[in-house]
Amino acid sequence: MKNHKITALMMFGLLAGTTIVSCTDDNIDIISTTGEDDYKYVGKQVEGFLPEEWYPGGELGTTMNTTASCYEDEAPAVPKSDLISAFKRGEMLFEHDFTEKSTASFSGLGPAYVRTSCIDCHPGYGHGKRMTKYNADQRGNGYLLVVYHPVDGANSDDGPYIKEVTGMPQTRAVSPFLPPIDESGININWQKVTAMESGLPLQFPDGEKYELIYPEVNIDIAAFNVDPKPTNLAFRLESTIGIYGSGLLDAIPEDSIKKQYQREARFVELNPGMWDKAKNDWAGDPSLGKTNGAWYRLADGTMKIKRFTYAMTRASLQDGAGANAMWNIPNVSRSDRRFLYTTTAWATAMSKNPDVIAKIKADPKSPYYNDGTDEGIAAAVKTLLDPTTDQFNNPYHKFAPEMTDNNFWQFMVWHRGLAVPRARDLNDATVQRGKKVFNEIGCATCHRPKWTTGPDNYWAPSMLIKENLSLPRYPYQNIYPYTDMVQHRLFMKNGIHGSWCRTTPLWGRGLSMLNTGAEDRLHDCRARNEIEAIMWHGYSKNSDAYHSAEKFYNLTKSDRDAVVKFLRSI
Repeated sequence: MKNHKITALMMFGLLAGTTIVSCTDDNIDIISTTGEDDYKYVGKQVEGFLPEEWYPGGELGTTMNTTASCYEDEAPAVPKSDLISAFKRGEMLFEHDFTEKSTASFSGLGPAYVRTSCIDCHPGYGHGKRMTKYNADQRGNGYLLVVYHPVDGANSDDGPYIKEVTGMPQTRAVSPFLPPIDESGININWQKVTAMESGLPLQFPDGEKYELIYPEVNIDIAAFNVDPKPTNLAFRLESTIGIYGSGLLDAIPEDSIKKQYQREARFVELNPGMWDKAKNDWAGDPSLGKTNGAWYRLADGTMKIKRFTYAMTRASLQDGAGANAMWNIPNVSRSDRRFLYTTTAWATAMSKNPDVIAKIKADPKSPYYNDGTDEGIAAAVKTLLDPTTDQFNNPYHKFAPEMTDNNFWQFMVWHRGLAVPRARDLNDATVQRGKKVFNEIGCATCHRPKWTTGPDNYWAPSMLIKENLSLPRYPYQNIYPYTDMVQHRLFMKNGIHGSWCRTTPLWGRGLSMLNTGAEDRLHDCRARNEIEAIMWHGYSKNSDAYHSAEKFYNLTKSDRDAVVKFLRSI
């Protein structure tokens, strides 16, 4: 947690005033300021940029801090809503390790878990780092394992998740249990691309070379501590992304996102699981009252359009993404998450493991002890570890929620309240040229610069509504996340599971090295810089972004460098 934080509201007053000039103001002089310190021009129109583009998160969602702590800042909307104390407490919940000890301040870890704390996966609140070995205790390891049954060939990106482990597979467990997957059996090998499937050379026409790498992941069958053991497996890695600005994305109206789908559907194939091309409308039927197609059923039955995660699996920040992770990453229960994040196959394996039974037998205070017999202990283990068991109402032990409703509210204030850092160097002629080229080669088609939030009448779970607890809001803000909120396919070597991936927001990414110590990009951190990330878009001619990547490939070095500098500025 930071000791020194630049208050966003204060900096707005000092540097830019409290009013952001409208993009429709035609009376503003365009300023050319190459080489000068950018702070003199924040909030002013410069060549190629409107005044509001200095504030990617709008007036309510942008921090003026651009130092190594900027990803951690509260948005101006937080103090405006008198939520700063709750934000600070939520920040503590994000940063601190959970423990299995019931007497600890942050208790409830396990019995199986992915990480002990959220910040382990989000170093500096940003994107996870590229790893060569899977170690859940290594700070900055944002990797989640993807274990699935491949279709259309052993190396297919597509196929259903296996049922023997959780969707976010766990590699750790509290004593006396064994982890569902033993980390010693996970092997990550980084391979070099020797030839682009599209035919693009691995050096630019001017002779400058670039290198692309990708991970091959294998897990030994013996590493699976489940019963039965899974078969016919394929593996991928997915890394966490930066979490700042998520509340602003939650505030984008559904009808605005729908219009974006309709525009793109005329030119490119969209995920049929999300978009019905024949109807020119969302796939699925909300009247069914269950998650299907583009529709996600929230906890109270409300049907909303999916917008979060690479795979578009969640529809609201308050019932998915971070809200879900605070439950399933450390496996900490709360009143709206009464069941463990485990599998029946793991519960079965632990109930049959003689070492597990023996350790519990030696501890009569264990909630799994039951009557002390091998059979009784096995029955308790099987029941209490099974995901179908209501942990607050079961025949063996009465558990209370491990996270209070108030703590969950504080966590969501923090999560929804994270600001986006302001843009930098928009006064620089190279940055201005980079933006122009970025648009000319078509990158802005998917990395759409601007959105406008709606009234932000966010969905809230019953526990917040019951206590009349509020969250930060971002009504009617012009924001610049550089994403179309749509999924596309890039057809990379050993690509993302499911093939379709939501366009990742680019805002603030230029500050990744400063905040996290790394600038790895793409879903599995295979791109170590912007050049590699862009050229992965051109690996296959089937890629939705191939033509833009091809145009980038044919740019002069000065224009390539300008695009990179632009990306680091927004």
